[in-house]
Order: sequence, then structure tokens, then C-alpha cells
Amino acid sequence: MNSFCPVAWPEDPTPENMKNCEECGLYKQGTRMVWGEGNPNAPIMIVLDNPGARENREGQPYVCGTRETLQRAIHEVGLYPDDVYATYILKRRPIRAYDKEQTRRICMQTHLDGQLQKQIPSFVLCLGNVAVQHFFQNPDVDVKSLRGEFHHVNGFLTAVAYHPLAVRRRPNLYRLFIEDLQLIASEITKK
Repeated sequence: MNSFCPVAWPEDPTPENMKNCEECGLYKQGTRMVWGEGNPNAPIMIVLDNPGARENREGQPYVCGTRETLQRAIHEVGLYPDDVYATYILKRRPIRAYDKEQTRRICMQTHLDGQLQKQIPSFVLCLGNVAVQHFFQNPDVDVKSLRGEFHHVNGFLTAVAYHPLAVRRRPNLYRLFIEDLQLIASEITKK
């Protein structure tokens, strides 16, 4: 394999009919909508809670630590950038307090459910407890208890893993993060 070098994945344009969505109220915080990143036709859809900052203060794109950790792990397990598409429960990055439960419920129903039905990925990978609890629609589940195997959720073969930011903060989780990505990578190679 070639050496690893993180790059900004191409942003998937927000559908025109969704750009001015005001359903959840996050538009009031002034952040732009980010629909997803990577290959929209990828077999793996990665679900995170919300987009991070994609640009610095001068508006230049950069790869944040979350994306760098995720891309490094994808590379290590033998997946390619075209194999993955990252999207979010919340399509806007919150910068102030908001009603988390209601906002996530609205965004799941308004955006993510439709996105899943349109793209129909072979696998869904939820990263972090927030994404796991909302995707599984169960506030009592967590990554620790669900990781290492596939689950059938809303008609999708779903795996879970720690959030890349947690992995950066606690390097001992990196081995587990790799194991969870290998679970999906081994299934992709079978297809």
C-alpha cells in the first residue's frame, strides 16, 4: 500500500430543496449545511453526530483531527476513499446551546432517513455514542456494548465504533477502532 496522507474529501452538495431548511432551528446559529463528504455511491455510509469545521478563518479547507484519524484507519484496514461516505445526524454544526434531543429527532426524520433510502449503502457505520443512540433510537445503548458485530437497524447492516475524536484523546482505543473498521472491510472484500 502507498503511504498515508490525509486529504479533504469532496463535499457532497446539499440538495437545493434542503439548503434553506429551518425545521430544527440550527439555521439560526449561522452555520452552513453540510450534507456529506466522500463518495455518495460508496458501500459504507459513516454516520457522525454533526459536521466539524471544514475551513479555517480564511475559508481555506483543512482536514481536522477527526477526519485524519478516520482516514488513517480506513487506509490501514485496506479500504479506499471511494469505499466511504461520511454524513451526519445534524447537517449543521451547532455553535451554541440547542435542544439536542428534539433537534436530532427532527434532523433524522427530515434528512438522514431520506438520505439512507436514496443512497441505500451496503453498510452503515455509526461513530460515537451520540450517533449510535440516535441511529439505534435507544438512549441506553453505547459503543462499548455494541461494537465488534453487525446489527440490523432500520433495514441496514450496521456496525459501531468509537468516535475518532475519542480515539485521538485515548490512543488505547485505536486498536479497537481498527478492529471495528476491519469488520466492515472484511465484508467489503467478500462482495
